Amino acid sequence: MSVHVAFETPKDVQDSVYELVKVINNGNGRLKKGSNEVTKAAERGTAQMIVMAENVNPSELLAHIPLICKEKSIPFIYVEDQAYLAEAAGMSTGAKTAAIALMEVGKGAEAAFNGVKEQTDALN
Repeated sequence: MSVHVAFETPKDVQDSVYELVKVINNGNGRLKKGSNEVTKAAERGTAQMIVMAENVNPSELLAHIPLICKEKSIPFIYVEDQAYLAEAAGMSTGAKTAAIALMEVGKGAEAAFNGVKEQTDALN
């Protein structure tokens, strides 16, 4: 397990997270992509949830984010692959993103968000 990963996320929960990111990206909310943008959103306390990839290199790139999230009471969760996370977020083919901040959750994504948040709370 990587240095920034605080807990293992089951595969079915990861699939739910990828689906949530896709739904929000398709006009049901707003995302911020990349470790710098995610760090700012976490520090400001404006993110609804943070999603981080496990296969980030170097893993220290995201080591500070879980600490900020705990301090600001922002739920966070991990997914396996940064390329698949980027694809779910609508980034171009071949792109990767270490982390995503869910900034706004629209009406069409509320049920999915609440389901993932419950699972995130249980894992934390």
